[in-house]
Amino acid sequence: MSRRIAELTAPEVAARLAAGASVLLPLGSLETHGPQAPMGDFLLAEEIALRIAEAAGAAGTDALVLPPIPFGGEDFFSFVPGGIVLTPATLQTVVEEVCGNLIRTGTRRILLVNGHAGSIAPCDAAVRVLRRKHDLRLPVLHLWRVAGALHQEFGGAAASFGHGGDPVWSVAQHLRPDLCRPEKAREKQAVPPIYGLPVADFATVRIEGVAFTLPTEVEEVAPGGVACADSRPGNAAHGARIVERIVTAGAAMLARLKEHIA
Repeated sequence: MSRRIAELTAPEVAARLAAGASVLLPLGSLETHGPQAPMGDFLLAEEIALRIAEAAGAAGTDALVLPPIPFGGEDFFSFVPGGIVLTPATLQTVVEEVCGNLIRTGTRRILLVNGHAGSIAPCDAAVRVLRRKHDLRLPVLHLWRVAGALHQEFGGAAASFGHGGDPVWSVAQHLRPDLCRPEKAREKQAVPPIYGLPVADFATVRIEGVAFTLPTEVEEVAPGGVACADSRPGNAAHGARIVERIVTAGAAMLARLKEHIA
């Protein structure tokens, strides 16, 4: 039984939604993750959403998955060849309208599965608007924020943590090894200072022990998309542990939506 709405007929989808199925909306981006990983991290968000739906279904909570929104909210990747970004306002509107369509046709159990840091603010803003409009609280699962904490909990290498490395890199190796090029993983390259100050992170410099935010693009702070110290320690087994925990939590959230939202 397919969980993808796009693969089902309209009467099949209508029947399952009328019977109380939840809907998951995966979101991601099309950007650089270093020379070793695929640009489309929305593929990972979609796969995790499908696994959550399968786990929920096995526990008696039917769930369907929408096609992913593949373009992330604008942050550091607007000049990456092939990378596509949306302004935060545009992405927020898209999320509101997608969810609004579902709500208008009777579906109120909706879970957003967001796989891009630049989409956190637009997603959070969208669900606040939807609550005011429809008196409905929609949960959002921000994958890499959660996975970052799990990376440490599961003993992931500190050197591999960061953009172009873990946790995305290990999760990609677990979910889509066919698209990964582990032989191309490498150490971080040095970046020049900005205003004579060392770059501390994306859009951040430090002076006198205090962080200041400055607008930057990815190549200015992470040449080749690698901002971690060394992406090579990432591995599929580590990614599998992270995904398993996230899927378990996602299925549990769908069960709560079934219990509390009519």
